[in-house]
Amino acid sequence: MRRLLLALAVLLAPGAAGAHPDRPITLISPYALSVNATIRALGDAMGRALGQRVVVVARDGGSGVVGMQVLAASMPDGHTLAYTAVTPLVVQPHLLPSIGYTRASFASVCNVAENVLGLVVAPDSPYRDVPELVAAARRKALRFGSPGPNSAPQIVVERIRAAAGGDYEHVPFRGDQQPILETLAGRLDFAAVVVASAGEMLRTGRLRLLGVVSAWRHPEFPETPTVQEQGVAVVQRSFAGVHAPAGTPAPVLDRLEAACRVAVDDPLFRRVAWANGVVVDFRGRDEQDALLAELSAGFASLLHGLGVRRQ
Repeated sequence: MRRLLLALAVLLAPGAAGAHPDRPITLISPYALSVNATIRALGDAMGRALGQRVVVVARDGGSGVVGMQVLAASMPDGHTLAYTAVTPLVVQPHLLPSIGYTRASFASVCNVAENVLGLVVAPDSPYRDVPELVAAARRKALRFGSPGPNSAPQIVVERIRAAAGGDYEHVPFRGDQQPILETLAGRLDFAAVVVASAGEMLRTGRLRLLGVVSAWRHPEFPETPTVQEQGVAVVQRSFAGVHAPAGTPAPVLDRLEAACRVAVDDPLFRRVAWANGVVVDFRGRDEQDALLAELSAGFASLLHGLGVRRQ
């Protein structure tokens, strides 16, 4: 409560960030089909806190790279932001040196959620848990889909391969929905995705969740053990948050962070997030910076260990 009151004080302070915002703010969503209810609810709540409209736009491609390229090239005035998972910030720069940006090209605003990653199968799949999936992959190659090349969910499967064995054929898509649909159609054996993207289908029994790779079980699906609990030593946490271009003035970042803090406590946003299986995990920008630095170093070591080469 004290932090929320401090955030409100920053927002209400006269002239705290000059005239910002003096026009609508653009919030980039760098993933296909990801301009969803949760992101819109976050934008609406931030807009209410800032007294200005926040317009969510999709700029997808390259597992989030295209949208972040757009953000990196934007004016650092606090009127263009992006809500993204960490992959284009802490994975892609290690693999794609020609993308035209690094993590230093952006300024943190806030972390909003933990993107819990998991493995899902069709209801009639013969695989009931992760050990059964791995055992099958040891006998023959299994086809799986992910939201894109070098995406965090793809890396999860590469880590399972390294930890437990098996042969997995990767089929990349643009976003989570297509691999989910292909899994339901029987053209894939399973999909590695953000659990929230499959939330409605999991709740209605149209998909089954085999396991999650977070440090703990998904709060909406507590009956599903983590992959680690099932004997496969893989834990991979992923996050999603708001970023601005590097060079955005500190007072503007203060105001945006305060608006984000108010937004994640907004009752409407909380209801929408819960309804969509989003695990809210607010962190201020200093904590977000530290988190990204830790994740970037960890992925650099992990990718080297997996033998994944720069492209």
